[in-house]
Amino acid sequence: MAKLFEEQRIRYPPFEANRWKPEALPIAEQSTLLGEFANEEEALIELGSQCPSFTLGEEDSWLIQRRYRFGDELLASQPKGVWKESNKFPRIVNRQRRGWYLIPNPIHNILRKFINGVVIVLLLSLAYLAVSPVLMFLKIPVYGLESVRWGLLDYPLLATVVVPLIFAPLVIRVFANLIELRRQNLFLQRNLKTPEIEFVDESVSNQSLKINLIFPEWDESWNHVDVTWRVGILPPARESLLDTFGRNKERQPPPGLSTELPHHWEAGLDDGTAGGEDAPMELQEVKGGLYLRPMRIMAQGQFQRWKEGEVTELQPPEPFWPGTVSSPLLRIHWECIVRIDREKGGALLWVQPLKVAHHASTEHDLRTLPVHDGRSESDVIASTH
Repeated sequence: MAKLFEEQRIRYPPFEANRWKPEALPIAEQSTLLGEFANEEEALIELGSQCPSFTLGEEDSWLIQRRYRFGDELLASQPKGVWKESNKFPRIVNRQRRGWYLIPNPIHNILRKFINGVVIVLLLSLAYLAVSPVLMFLKIPVYGLESVRWGLLDYPLLATVVVPLIFAPLVIRVFANLIELRRQNLFLQRNLKTPEIEFVDESVSNQSLKINLIFPEWDESWNHVDVTWRVGILPPARESLLDTFGRNKERQPPPGLSTELPHHWEAGLDDGTAGGEDAPMELQEVKGGLYLRPMRIMAQGQFQRWKEGEVTELQPPEPFWPGTVSSPLLRIHWECIVRIDREKGGALLWVQPLKVAHHASTEHDLRTLPVHDGRSESDVIASTH
């Protein structure tokens, strides 16, 4: 007799994943006993009724994997046809990935990149000031070292150029956030009716999605509507990660996880790594906010223009992904996105979560995962049009 286990393994990118080396972070692993069987043939029969196995990513990079182990041997599950999991959507979907959303003003992304350039200029200026005595000793001309008096102190002339460069984007972002708050208030006052989405066929991960889209209310300021669907990996539940790593939630978290912040993190919502500014300033009374956070690993299909009274057919993202998975550790999420182009106020999004079925005959050739930093201002939806 040997035991058959389902193993779930994940190394999920933290916020601003480009600052981390994946191989330096641990892999969270969780095993579930499916039963004891006399031989491999009996185990394979049992696997025919289990969810398909898959591997996304690499062992030394970001990794999302579900596999089955019989004793010391790895087995591949072989369910037939289409397989849809029955688990409910996790809380993060109901709180942050359903309903109306705005797209942040592009100025946030532009200013963030500008600040990075200003920091480089500041460091070069400090280095220049540090070596200027050596340059003067070598009779090499130097510039910008003249003193400028502000109040009772003297400052190098170079500081009068660099310091405003540092503070200018910060001041502009403050005003940009105030404008964002005004946009949110205006949108909430509008109280739009929600669009109706009818799915013609069953949603399968390797097949096109056909939908009927109806708007009970049409605004004259809307230009056109585009529709797509996308798939990605949601953050695992923090408590599930701590359990797999054997860490007490009141002690230091494992590498890649931030310390619990009661005002920012909510039990069962995410892994608690989004400690940075993942969205512009939001109204506190709107649960989940009005800006759609991008999944840190995600892929998107092509946008299709909506025409009233016609069926819209959406092609799946390629290469093909698994269907919906909603366990505490592994969360593969699919969503349909309606993008409304408006004359004023930027584009408007309607997001509808999907339960998408696996197709057992599909192999997933995803070794290099598309990683995003987690900021709503850098979402691919905002840069598509």
